[in-house]
Amino acid sequence: MQHPGRHPRINIVQGEYHVSADAALSITTLLGSCVAACIHDPAAQVGGMNHFLLPGDEANAPLLARHGVHLMELLINGLLKKGAQRHRLEAKLFGGARTMQGLGDIGAANARFAQEFLRREGIAITGGSLGGETGRRLQFWPASGRVMQKLVRAVEEKPLADPVLPTAGELELF
Repeated sequence: MQHPGRHPRINIVQGEYHVSADAALSITTLLGSCVAACIHDPAAQVGGMNHFLLPGDEANAPLLARHGVHLMELLINGLLKKGAQRHRLEAKLFGGARTMQGLGDIGAANARFAQEFLRREGIAITGGSLGGETGRRLQFWPASGRVMQKLVRAVEEKPLADPVLPTAGELELF
């Protein structure tokens, strides 16, 4: 339910995308190692955002909905259906942070994939913020192409002490 005087806002999460030409609407998301592409056609005043978890390949078809290759294609096709022209599309890329040490750098792989995909498709990258070690909260106005980014400090997780497993017959409930 929208409050009077408030603009509509749609939040997307991993594996989702949204396209709109509504000048009042904004699309929001929260990113860590994931990447979001905000793509806009300034002449048609239509844009959209996606949010993907993995670059993607055909070997992992069950996870396809969370893969960049799938979501990039859905986003571009959604824009074209709303009147955008491929040669006018402009992209801004966000995310790809290294949020967890010791687990590889999936954020860098996501960022590399998004940049290479757009280059192959002939879509200009006009801005954004990739990499680092900080999460990002995005708000994108698809009709104008405006994006607002707020950096989100990561909360350092401290390892828990090794749990003491009960021996046979011991059980503690609380």
